[in-house]
Amino acid sequence: MDYMNRYDSPLGAITLGSDGRSLTGLWFDGQKRFAATLCEEHEEGKLPVFEDAARWLDTYFEGKEPDFTPQLALRGSAFCRKVWEVLLTIPYGQTMTYGEIARILAARQGLGKMSARAVGGAVGRNALSIIIPCHRVVGAQGSLTGYAGGIDRKLKLLSLEGVDTTRFSLPKTGSAL
Repeated sequence: MDYMNRYDSPLGAITLGSDGRSLTGLWFDGQKRFAATLCEEHEEGKLPVFEDAARWLDTYFEGKEPDFTPQLALRGSAFCRKVWEVLLTIPYGQTMTYGEIARILAARQGLGKMSARAVGGAVGRNALSIIIPCHRVVGAQGSLTGYAGGIDRKLKLLSLEGVDTTRFSLPKTGSAL
């Protein structure tokens, strides 16, 4: 059985998901892949992990770096989980490219190279937005490509963290919007 709860953020309503112990999802309402990892059978509930997530989000939206991470349960393929683990290492207020993540993973696995496109697919399947900071991943040429919650939110999250967003370009067309 999974559980869900709501959080009202300055960027819109957020739905939180849990297995009863750990946070399994954090989605802006209406985003791509909304509630994709939430079991069909779920109910609304008040859980300690939801209180922890709300405290984390309160701190974050105050423009401060939270000094803890709620208990997380990553639901995805082994490859996706490896990508998400790298995302967790991107410091608050900094960005990394899909290619940089691919190089890190290739080095860890003793491979000559890895596809940045494959990394992008895994980043897009991140069900724990903001806490696993997929908004900190940008294109090689500074393009703000891809964010399931929308490019506008990605830009606002980066700005909230103090990132100079003037160096990024916004996509004009395509699935990144």
